[in-house]
Amino acid sequence: MAVFIRWFKNKSCVWIACLFVIFLFAANTADAGNLFKNLFGISAVLKGSQNRDDLTTGEIGNALKEALRIGSDNVVSRLGQEDGFSGDPAVHIPLPEEFEIVKKTLDRFGMSYLAEELEIKLNRAAEEATPKARELFFQAIKDMTFEDVTNIYNGPDDSATQYFQGKMAQSLAEEMQPIINDSLSQVGAVRTYDKIMNKYRSIPFMPDVKANLTHYVTQKGMEGIFHYMAKEEAAIRENPAKQTTALLKRVFGSK
Repeated sequence: MAVFIRWFKNKSCVWIACLFVIFLFAANTADAGNLFKNLFGISAVLKGSQNRDDLTTGEIGNALKEALRIGSDNVVSRLGQEDGFSGDPAVHIPLPEEFEIVKKTLDRFGMSYLAEELEIKLNRAAEEATPKARELFFQAIKDMTFEDVTNIYNGPDDSATQYFQGKMAQSLAEEMQPIINDSLSQVGAVRTYDKIMNKYRSIPFMPDVKANLTHYVTQKGMEGIFHYMAKEEAAIRENPAKQTTALLKRVFGSK
């Protein structure tokens, strides 16, 4: 027994000395953390991180842009159809707040159907305009810089949506407004609005009400698009079933 104890102590000292030397050597290399963890058998914890380290910036950038293109297509397909806005409580476009007094007044005279008709047509205009936004988003994706890609990849699940909202909202609105304006005319919203206002103004002593329908529908339409863009972006990052290509699985599947 005494011999065994002396052997164990000697072996323990040797192992401790070896680990100490290896650790000192590793501390001067870029792999210090990984080597030290591997010695204690927990390298599996780092698997996802190592997989990400193996990715090139080009792969990350291409995967991110591919994810956003897929998300844009899904959003357009969802919202750019009849009842895409009107039938979805999350993005349904109500009448402008300033129209509340008009709506209540029409209700009193049994003409609430006019307000309901206008509300449906506002949603139809947004539905008509949504497909036209696809190329605008594609161009914004194409113009992303390396810094944009890095910030989005390392950011929260809706960081790309935040990027669009922060840097593209104004220019996107300017591009969408004439489309919305044309759509409002095509679906008859302008005629319905004029009819409503003529009825309303014929009632004595009613306060004046003005609303820019084109601006209002553009803003609400963009809010709906961004709402579902954020959901698509988060799903592609987190849900393996949404990672439809090998590149997406490689980039986002390791996160």
